[in-house]
Amino acid sequence: MATTNKVKTIGVLTSGGDAPGMNAAIRAAVRRGLQKGVQMKGILKGYDGLMNEEIIDMTARDVSDTIERGGTILYTARCAEMRTLEGQKRAADVCRKHGIDGLVVIGGDGSFAGAQKLAALGINTVGVPGTIDLDIACTEYTIGFDTAVNTAMEAIDKVRDTSTSHERCSIIEVMGRNAGYIALWCGIANGAEDILLPEKYDYDEQKIINNIIENRRKGKKHHIIVNAEGIGHSTSMARRIEAATGIETRATILGHMQRGGSPTCKDRVYASIMGAYAVDLLLEGKTDRVVAYKNGEYVDYDIDEALSMTKTLPEYQWEIARALSYNYTK
Repeated sequence: MATTNKVKTIGVLTSGGDAPGMNAAIRAAVRRGLQKGVQMKGILKGYDGLMNEEIIDMTARDVSDTIERGGTILYTARCAEMRTLEGQKRAADVCRKHGIDGLVVIGGDGSFAGAQKLAALGINTVGVPGTIDLDIACTEYTIGFDTAVNTAMEAIDKVRDTSTSHERCSIIEVMGRNAGYIALWCGIANGAEDILLPEKYDYDEQKIINNIIENRRKGKKHHIIVNAEGIGHSTSMARRIEAATGIETRATILGHMQRGGSPTCKDRVYASIMGAYAVDLLLEGKTDRVVAYKNGEYVDYDIDEALSMTKTLPEYQWEIARALSYNYTK
């Protein structure tokens, strides 16, 4: 969809869960816009802050020394009001009041749904995929996934050390909401004996118990189970497994540490290009778009099309994960 008038003021907001690399995207959008002669504004606390008119002018200096920082300098919040037509109209009115005729929305599917509604109300919007969950169907990369998965990987390595010392079974729960990408990657990277994914797990705990007993019989000193947040219940699972196997079993829930930390090089570079690309799209007269990374290229999709896409776990990656963990395969 094309815009009707040349964009003169662009607002940037981050919405939903924070992700390492969001600051790189904010910085790139602000500096690209200023380079192109556009006024840039930061909207604090996502759509909630937009409703409350928490809007600041952004200069190049305001984003200095931010690329290496985790979280989001603009802060973020959930906003139930943005799901209502009344809330959407109010948000659009606030944009018009502050002269914001272009909006860069950095977040996940829920954030894009809000951007879609604003576009329908005449506010030129472009979404940038920022979520550690990697669960946005239109893109192979989302800002924050690389950092989060590296953070989780390093934590699991540490748990493995102590698990081996005590000859324990360890269940380590990683984030990802209802998607298993973080768990799958960590399962492969950490050499987990079992990987439990929402997309694949059949809830047959006896299989896991048999696997633990068989591995112990073969002389294995530890057993690492990477459990996805979408399955959860790691603590109760640990109690059941210990009761069934007689092997000391501990649950470790990594939690929000995976959202924080200095972003990796990949998250800094990809986020920077996506943030700048979002501004370029607005200045080209585009609206109702989502930036994506596909087949080695930075591309963009219509938000309606992007939100209607579905994403599945790569079957070959799952097959290899199972094969490398000797996980019930013969």
